Amino acid sequence: MILKMFTFGMYLTNCYVVGCEETKEAIVIDPGFDRDREAKEVLDFIEQNDLHVKYIVNTHGHADHTAGNGIIKKATGALILIHEDDAIMLTTVAKTLSMVFGLRVTSPPADRTLHEGNVIQVGRINLVVLHTPGHSRGGISLLGENFVFPGDTLFAGSIGRTDFPGASFEEIMQSIKTKLVTLPDHFKVYPGHGPVTTIGEEKKHNPFLQM
Repeated sequence: MILKMFTFGMYLTNCYVVGCEETKEAIVIDPGFDRDREAKEVLDFIEQNDLHVKYIVNTHGHADHTAGNGIIKKATGALILIHEDDAIMLTTVAKTLSMVFGLRVTSPPADRTLHEGNVIQVGRINLVVLHTPGHSRGGISLLGENFVFPGDTLFAGSIGRTDFPGASFEEIMQSIKTKLVTLPDHFKVYPGHGPVTTIGEEKKHNPFLQM
């Protein structure tokens, strides 16, 4: 598997390129940039590795994770995927909280909407969609063979904010406890912000999981 993490913007949002080494198919997860220089870093990596981007996947609809959708779509022709509950956020500035994030960019609309249990196939890589609301109504995590991309649901030592419209502390804790910490301890966690961690590390040290 080809995996590259980029970190962009004042909120240090993690954007991931995930590709299949055999087929060269790839996805871009959470392109939260709105600057050409940042976009060029991602597009250069894609070109250097001869990748064909099939999908842009947003783990949720906040602008710091979606602002680069249009740039990547224009450059690659990839389809935009997001959970149905957050799809409206892509094209409505107020709902993406663009002003809060200091971003004035809206995204093209979703090409497809996602639901619990959908499988996103990228060459020989399969990513299962887990609906993990709490940070937003349509928050998702992407589950791979021994790793997970939880978006802004779970961080190293913390959890996503629940003071936004549509957010809920009770829901995010339910999502984490029923969908994420039930995974094996060795699973790597590639979050929407902050460093990579593991499920085991979070079970041991994340203060929110000791409650």
